[in-house]
Amino acid sequence: MVGILSFVGFTLLVAVISYLATRKTNESTSDGYFLGGRSLTAGVIAGSLLLTNLSTEQIVGLNGSAYLDGLSVMAWETLAAITMVITAVFLLPRYLKGGLTTVPGFLAKRFDITTKTITSGLFLTGYVVVLLPVILYSGSVAISGMFNVAGLLDVSEPTARIICIWGIGIIGSIYAVFGGLKAVAVSDSINAIGLLIGGVLIPVFGLMAIGDGSVMTGLDNLIDSSPERFDSTGEHYQEVPFSTIFTGMMLVQLFYWGTNQQIIQRALGAKNLAEGQKGLLLASFIKILGPIILVLPGMIAYYYFEGNLASSNDAYPELVRAVLPGPLVGFFAAVLFGAILSSFNSVLNSSVTLFGIDIYKQHINKEASEATTVKYGKIFGIVLALAAMLVAPVIEKAGSIFDYLQEVNGIYNIPILTIIVVGYLTQRVPAIAAKIAIFLGSGLYILSQFIIGPGMVEAALEAARESGITDVTALRKVEAEAYPHYLHIMAILFLLNVGIMLLIGKLRPKAEPYVLEYTNQVEITPYRYVKQVGLAVVVIVILIYIAFAK
Repeated sequence: MVGILSFVGFTLLVAVISYLATRKTNESTSDGYFLGGRSLTAGVIAGSLLLTNLSTEQIVGLNGSAYLDGLSVMAWETLAAITMVITAVFLLPRYLKGGLTTVPGFLAKRFDITTKTITSGLFLTGYVVVLLPVILYSGSVAISGMFNVAGLLDVSEPTARIICIWGIGIIGSIYAVFGGLKAVAVSDSINAIGLLIGGVLIPVFGLMAIGDGSVMTGLDNLIDSSPERFDSTGEHYQEVPFSTIFTGMMLVQLFYWGTNQQIIQRALGAKNLAEGQKGLLLASFIKILGPIILVLPGMIAYYYFEGNLASSNDAYPELVRAVLPGPLVGFFAAVLFGAILSSFNSVLNSSVTLFGIDIYKQHINKEASEATTVKYGKIFGIVLALAAMLVAPVIEKAGSIFDYLQEVNGIYNIPILTIIVVGYLTQRVPAIAAKIAIFLGSGLYILSQFIIGPGMVEAALEAARESGITDVTALRKVEAEAYPHYLHIMAILFLLNVGIMLLIGKLRPKAEPYVLEYTNQVEITPYRYVKQVGLAVVVIVILIYIAFAK
């Protein structure tokens, strides 16, 4: 009961503070609703970036991956810091110079409106089919597991998770649809503090639990029991083979932190370029510590439960329930609930932005006032939220949440990254090249990963089982050798699409070269130490890999 009361109390506190902080913001204008009035400062941007990212698809999913493979999955965290530096130094100055509200908005200026609409449609499809349902499902796994909702309500576990899905979805929709970006960003910043504190407490209590009350003894026990699980380079058959760091991993990270609307929208709302860059760099430093929260608990859970959990996705919530003192479970569940809401309402707010500006205003009602655009964006957000709540229960059959999310996102993230990179780095590649790259990239990836690949993998596994191979690790090796890793496929398709776009640009160049114009929306003087701080982040990441390499 104490846990539930602390959960409710902290959740209400965040809601009240968010309301008081945003009640004077003009939400009837596009900038006010979608970009928080272009008034966000470095601390708010950093907190919002981290909380948007640190949701349960990360906390539950990545710890589940660490439960299986150990430290090698930290690549998803540490390499993110490098791509945040790249975004701060190279991409954000261009975004703010052009006064962008949405990333597809740049594509309209660089290529044409049709390219922008296709890209917005891809973003929205990915959000409603993949990202929003995964956030809702992983959130329901965490909340249901920590509070034992099935036992409290005397219902089955699937029913308990559906109840949690709808609860999270409804509350998140209220934040995102009716509060706008500033409400999302303020609540993110408050929850960021709680999540960082609570997130560190889990491995601390976990290590104490396996070390007879001593954190250092627990860490020694964890390392001594399986030293190979602390190898940063991992094995070729694991979820993140070391070779993928030099191929698709960096591309996925660059898309996520540099071009993904739900993330970059925080930096687009900066009051000036210097604040946006400082926010990204601050977040990158904190991101380096991410494995303490997102990887170490999964490794502790493997030791604590002796690798006997029915599903790796249960590793984190089960560890929290097992090692955290009762009163703190409610507080941490509230913080985690805030993280769930953060990702859900951030994606939803970005979806409302994309629909309102890139589809409704552009194609449905070109004469719509800003207030009308915001109104119909909100209506679309409600419909999108309902659709995601209906789709979410299906994710239960997907296996590893985090791996599933990254693989399916490849349908749209690499094609979009391709046309943005080529768009900024060239001046005469025409719109037809971007359209071909989008459809060819998505089509070939679907063909590779969901038609050809599964057939070859299943045939190899069946042959292995017939030859008497039953060991799980041995079967994972067979699977890894049967078909290239999806991150390698992404890199191959990226290079192929870039080559095709450059070839078309050579054969059919634009009549007039593209020139990025300064719109005077915000001040674009860069942070004076952006390159020095960025270099420090990159060096720290490299040293971490060297320190943990076998």
